[in-house]
Formats: sequence, C-alpha cells, structure tokens
Amino acid sequence: MIIYLIRRLLLMIPTFFGITLVTFVLINLAPGSPIEQKLQAIRFGAAGGGGGGGGAASVNSRGDTSVNEEVIEALKKQYGFDKPIHERYFIWLKNLSRLDFGESFTYQEPVIDVIKSKFPVSLQFGIASLILTYIVCIPLGVRKAIKAGSGFDRITTLILNFTYSIPPLILGIFLIVVLAGKLNLFPLGGLQSDDYESFTTWGKITDRLHHFVLPLICYMIGGFTELSVLMRNSMLDVVKSDYVRTARAKGLSEKVVIFKHALRNALIPIATGLGGFFGAFLAGSLIIEQMFNLDGIGLLGYQSVLSRDYNVIMGLTFISSMLLMMGRIFSDIIYVLIDPRIDFK
Repeated sequence: MIIYLIRRLLLMIPTFFGITLVTFVLINLAPGSPIEQKLQAIRFGAAGGGGGGGGAASVNSRGDTSVNEEVIEALKKQYGFDKPIHERYFIWLKNLSRLDFGESFTYQEPVIDVIKSKFPVSLQFGIASLILTYIVCIPLGVRKAIKAGSGFDRITTLILNFTYSIPPLILGIFLIVVLAGKLNLFPLGGLQSDDYESFTTWGKITDRLHHFVLPLICYMIGGFTELSVLMRNSMLDVVKSDYVRTARAKGLSEKVVIFKHALRNALIPIATGLGGFFGAFLAGSLIIEQMFNLDGIGLLGYQSVLSRDYNVIMGLTFISSMLLMMGRIFSDIIYVLIDPRIDFK
C-alpha cells in the first residue's frame, strides 16, 4: 500500500502540469484579455467626454476613440503580457512554488486573499451538505434494501425520483417564493441578519442555521437521490451473496447479518464518493449562490471568467485540481479500511 501511495503521489506531478498547462493556454488564447477590457474602458471614458485621462485616449474627427501605443505597452507590462505565453507559464509556476498566485486584475489584491475571503461560505455549505447527505442516505439506503418491494421502498423511491427531477434553479425559486416570501418562514438570502452582531452566542448560532436551511436543501438535492439509490442497490447485491445466506443459516439475528456482515461490503461503492470530502472545501454553485446572495467560490469563478481574471482562474484551477487528486487517493485508502482484502500494488 505504501508503494502504491508513493506511485500515486508521483503521478500527481505530470497530472498537475497537464491540467494547469491546458487551462493556462486556453484562457490566454481566448478572446477578451484583461488588456482589451481595460482598453475598452479607456475608450468608453474618452468617448463619453471623460477625456481627461492624461492623454491616454483621444477622439478623432469621426468620433473614433484611439489609445496611445505607450499606454498599450504599459498595460501589457503591468499585466505581464509583454512576454510569450510559455514564459508566462513558467513564471506562474515559479511564483506558485511560493504559493504566490499573483494579483487579481478585478479586485486589485492578492489572489490568495480573494479566495480566502470567499472560502468560508463554500466551506460551510460543502461540509454541511456532505455530512448530512451521508448521515441520511446510508441508513435510508440500507432500510430500503431491507424493505425492498415494500410500501416504504416504493414511496421513498417515488419521493427520491421526484426530488431528483427538480432542477436546483426551480427548487430555489420555489423555496424563496413560498417558504421565504409568502410564508415568511426563512430569510430571503444571505448568511446572517443585519443585526447579527447584537445577538447572543446562541442567537448567532440559530440565526446562521436559519439562513442555512434553504440554500442547504438546494446543495443537497442533487446527490441525495443518487447516494440513496446506490446504497440500496449495493446492499441488495450483498445480501444475496453466499456468505450472507450462510450467516443466516447459522442462526444469526437479522441485525447482526445486516450490520456486521453485509453493511461493510455494501459500503465499498459508497467509498468512491468519500473522496469528495476534499472537494467540499471548495464547493460552490453559481446558481445557488446567485439566488441566495451568497458570496462564495462558485460566484467568484463565474465572475473571474467573465472579467478574464486569469490569476484567479488559475488559482482556483490549482486548488481544485489538487483537492480532486487528493480525494482520489483518500478514496483508495477508505477502500482498504473498509475491506482489508483489497490490496493495491
């Protein structure tokens, strides 16, 4: 197992270079660089009568706005576009060795600080949705397998399929309009109330939980059905195994057969998703964050793509790719812990 882990860690190196190189090349070759957007802003300001930009832009007799070449060259040097793309990539790697992702073109501050400011929102919802999903779905899937074909199994399957078919956007709108709007049971959005600082400690906790309910439902709704059905089907396959029938033939109680002999092997397919634990640290959903006014990673990534904030995009790519690769290794370790017969060589 140790040799396998070392091999996997070594394989992460070329994988990392492949992911970051492809991403770096694609975003740099895409039209609409930060320089072009800055030039458009300068031209717009000059055309709108704000030509007091120190001679940076001028309006000719036909109304066209031109920008001095000196300004363009200065912008290229400021943003680091005065060098070939391969040199910029190696400079980025060199800075990355010091965990320096550069400065955000949009926020005008270090990228790491920008990500850290959005990180708590995604972290809270990511971990909460992951834990609640596994706590509920594993027992539910086991119960559905034990009661396969019963009324409980049919009803819960119908409910799960119905919830799975609802897009998060539609669900979010429904929750906001009905539960938060008409019934006024929950706040419309945000993480806390306006007078949050005046609450007691317990009041702050309940206020946060109150704001968490609706977004958390939208975060969980997608994976909830998948995990429950996967757990049910996995358990059904295991309980039909010969060793389970042998355990029953020995006179062991159904509780011992299910939870001591069958459950452990049934959890093996579920272990694949446990690697998503690392992804929970950077979870983000543009639609959910936009609807509930949450300033998280999903919204940051979307805005960075629109504004061509290359440094933020590369910072998010680096962190998410590392978490994904570490999650894969974590899943393999969970495999071995659940079933010692599995031996990676």
